[in-house]
Amino acid sequence: MAVPGYGAYIFDLDGTLYLGDALLPGARDLVETLRERGVPLRFLSNNPTLGIADHRAKLAGLGLPVEADELVTSLVSTTRWLTGNRPDAVIYPIGEQPLLDALDEAGLRTSEDPAQVDIVLASYDRGFTYRKLQVAFDALWFHRRAVLMSTNPDRFCPFPDGRGEPDAASIVAAIEAATQVRLERTFGKPSALMAEIAMAGLGVPAADVLMVGDRLHTDIAMARRAGMAAALVLSGDSGRADIAGVPAAERPTLVVEDLRELL
Repeated sequence: MAVPGYGAYIFDLDGTLYLGDALLPGARDLVETLRERGVPLRFLSNNPTLGIADHRAKLAGLGLPVEADELVTSLVSTTRWLTGNRPDAVIYPIGEQPLLDALDEAGLRTSEDPAQVDIVLASYDRGFTYRKLQVAFDALWFHRRAVLMSTNPDRFCPFPDGRGEPDAASIVAAIEAATQVRLERTFGKPSALMAEIAMAGLGVPAADVLMVGDRLHTDIAMARRAGMAAALVLSGDSGRADIAGVPAAERPTLVVEDLRELL
């Protein structure tokens, strides 16, 4: 299959360029080839357990150095929206240290007092406890003053051995079950904000951008809704059989077994 060239490329990270601590086939060659050709690149991740510096360090360790302004994460889109739309809100974050750091660096207020909380912000949290659920319950159900938001909509994070780990959507589900309050907004892929941030500064129209990802409901859906082309790589979450289950307008432009086909 001949793959057309595009004016810019946007790559998902986990499941697309790497899985666990190993690069996937073709990743280094493809990125290096595009850099040699002067093609603008962006790298996207819904993973809220790593900050920008953490992502850069991981990619550099894998032999794929990237600049900070080439990275867009769910933490970036979360803080961008909150500072632009709810700068005075008091937030109760359920997440790991990078989320807490990102909120602090953005100058956003946080509290564990449910009587003060305006937004319960659920995220990927491997330290999730009953106490955290109780604070969210009190803010959302008892005081009835807060709304529920999340950093990203992923159900799980894939592992190299085929297993996975529950992600932010699992935390959201627990809170929704307890409170009967529905999620109001999520900030990672496939949000339009994530696409907008990713395309800023590329200098090419959306139709000339190729998003490369492994998840139909996040990577590919975001790209197609934003008017980009999209390549589904079968190295992570979604398979060919899953494509029939998504709306026609959100199906991938290309399907490749691995990144070597894009070379």
